[in-house]
Amino acid sequence: MDPTKEQRRLCCPSGQEKSPPRGSGLVGKGCFKGLEIFLAALCFVYFAKALAGSYLKSTITQIERRFDIPSSLVGVIDGSFEIGNLLVILLVSYFGARLHRPKIIGTGCLIMAAGTFLIAMPHFFMGRYSYERPLVHSANSSINVSPCAQDSRDPKFIPSENPHRNLGTGCEKDLGNSMWVYILLGNLLRGVGEAPIQPLGISYIDDYTSEDNTAFYIGCVQTSAVIGPIFGFLLGSLCAKLFVDIGSVNLDSVTITPADAHWVGAWWLGYLIAGGISILATIPFWFLPKEQPRAEMHKNSGTSSEQSRFILEEQNEANTEQDQVHLLNMVKDFLPSVKDLLGNPVYFLYLCGSVFQYNSLIGMVTYKPKYIEQQYGQTSSKTNFLIGLINIPAVALGIFSGGVIMKRFRINILGAAKLLLGPSLLGYLMLFSLFAMGCKNSSMAGLTVSYQGSAQISNQENGVSECNVGCRCPLSHWDPVCGENGLTYYSACFAGCSVSSATGKRAEFYNCSCVGAPASHSGGGSAVAGSCAKGRDCSKMFLYFVVMSVMTSFALSLGGTPGYMLLLRCIKPELKSFALGIYTLVIRVLAGIPAPMYLGALIDTVCLKWSSKNCSGRGACRFYNMDAFRYIYLGMTLALGTVFIFMTAAVVLMVQKRFHPTENKAADGRCTGSALPQNGNLVSNLNLLQTTYWAHKETRL
Repeated sequence: MDPTKEQRRLCCPSGQEKSPPRGSGLVGKGCFKGLEIFLAALCFVYFAKALAGSYLKSTITQIERRFDIPSSLVGVIDGSFEIGNLLVILLVSYFGARLHRPKIIGTGCLIMAAGTFLIAMPHFFMGRYSYERPLVHSANSSINVSPCAQDSRDPKFIPSENPHRNLGTGCEKDLGNSMWVYILLGNLLRGVGEAPIQPLGISYIDDYTSEDNTAFYIGCVQTSAVIGPIFGFLLGSLCAKLFVDIGSVNLDSVTITPADAHWVGAWWLGYLIAGGISILATIPFWFLPKEQPRAEMHKNSGTSSEQSRFILEEQNEANTEQDQVHLLNMVKDFLPSVKDLLGNPVYFLYLCGSVFQYNSLIGMVTYKPKYIEQQYGQTSSKTNFLIGLINIPAVALGIFSGGVIMKRFRINILGAAKLLLGPSLLGYLMLFSLFAMGCKNSSMAGLTVSYQGSAQISNQENGVSECNVGCRCPLSHWDPVCGENGLTYYSACFAGCSVSSATGKRAEFYNCSCVGAPASHSGGGSAVAGSCAKGRDCSKMFLYFVVMSVMTSFALSLGGTPGYMLLLRCIKPELKSFALGIYTLVIRVLAGIPAPMYLGALIDTVCLKWSSKNCSGRGACRFYNMDAFRYIYLGMTLALGTVFIFMTAAVVLMVQKRFHPTENKAADGRCTGSALPQNGNLVSNLNLLQTTYWAHKETRL
């Protein structure tokens, strides 16, 4: 990674290749040394923040079950990160560029680490997890209980609780579940700490590198930011396999498996790991100087001919600012700078289109793990593993390919706009195919079908039938069992089972009055713990979904780098940091905050069976209408994406109208003159397309 002599010559003017003057505060003997330390530190920070953000996405379903909360509330928790970022992003991006940027970034890392640790704290305050399983037994012993007979003896029967549970029952349990507030506050604190990293880190690199090297440096940052979510989801997959109270209970006494509807993994463990990584990331920034030696090209501060022509067409006058300005002058320039940016029609239209795009992608990535688990019956561990190992690398390849295409064909600003539109249009068209790749609703007796397995029932909340009315089963009890007739029942009690046998984590039930018995048996059929499998067709559909999801992720991420080029190329160079801050602010307010909330609320509307709390009403959703879930999840993604496509098409037309290249095309079909200049000024302005929002963010996925 050592720079060549030619790179050093470009970076350092003659006579400055030796050690900097004493007292200058600069690090290293060459002008590259301090900057390369900053680059390595920034790459690690991007990795840390991307890991923590993606890990939060991977634990959403675990948090929902552990705290017994609906998807709409989970959306509020997810959006709290954007709220925290919103509180400080404008001040940081505007004033931070004039202050000690490395130390501000280091402070942000400390705050981000504190927020990550806070998210894990409820686990240590709540007591041990209790799940609704009346069979409590050891792995090396067997028991026989009668679910129906036991319930019938006491009309106020309550399923037995986990003996390791510390909390009491009733409202005390609900009070423990309300500790999700700590997760919200911790995520909000993470947003505050993350605010200075992107605008100040990218602008710092761009200010002090030669334009020949900037593309490589920004590429390093992008790569680390894409690697972060890979490890984040893989960490989520590992933690989802571990029981939530690992280290506190005897695992032999746990009667459920990761495939069970009540399973909650060790969601808190990953936050402790992510917080520790953030602490390590903050260390180098406290030893870096406020400024680095400026490269020769930046000293001359000339812009490319293409950008100069484009800006002159946008505005009749150009403001020149001094490098050092008084704080009062900075405040006075704030509103004019905002007006300058929002008055740029290309910037404004691209900003509006991005709002719809990120509403689409953020909502999709936030609930993608939940969608896969519910639609295809996959475990949280497998879902996170697939997202981390397949989807995110597809996004990384898309981002990388977009940059390669831009550099290889030296695409100008008009080409960047077209390269943004084309792959995005293709990606959203491919999403249409996902409507046909869903699984049918499970046959849930008393919920989606009658107890005879035929007609749709009228009262979906009534699980009581003639075959189980004598059992007096509590309607709030949810512990699904699969009958040999292919129907799933609320619990063994609702299946009318009078005999059970369990060894370890396997439970079987017999003489079930609601389960049709074969002709060779009398007294009722049998059932096993857990919901019935969705069938071979669902497994095939899941495979098709994974393949199409990877292709869609690649297509949507391919336009990410050209989009950032378009964003930064149509504005004044001195407003780069502020433009990124405005862009990030608007995306946070109009997409990052509301998208998880309203999509979560819409998903809640298709819930067929809710858990109930003793004091505070309904809790988490137990069972969804899968068809309606698919239509809402994919439909909202496509509707918002369609608006983005139309607005991007308008951007292309506007750029085509305003951008008038003066040079002819070369014989090989590449643009010259008006294309990307040899010094790489266009590439120097690359920034990471938010990987937590791939296509989605993941997602964006």
